[in-house]
Amino acid sequence: MILEAAMLHVKEGMEGEFEAAFRKASHIISSMKGYIDHECHKCIEAEGKYLLLVKWETLEDHTVGFRQSQKYQEWKRLLHHFYDPFPTVEHFKKVAKG
Repeated sequence: MILEAAMLHVKEGMEGEFEAAFRKASHIISSMKGYIDHECHKCIEAEGKYLLLVKWETLEDHTVGFRQSQKYQEWKRLLHHFYDPFPTVEHFKKVAKG
């Protein structure tokens, strides 16, 4: 299992619109091959800051299967205009469990 993590910085005043668009976009990512689960968390201390966590079966399910799909174009259309700066996406693998 791979954990994708992205810190999202949503433009000021667009948080409500982003959250509504994210709810719409959630069906896109959840329909992809290799998708396991995802969560989006709003930061308490910093306005407009969100943490997106997505679990994938493999790295390629995200980087190839999702990112190179037609569905990703719809994801981009719904969400990418909210970000400033554009988020850095990183991938993690579990090394320990508490």
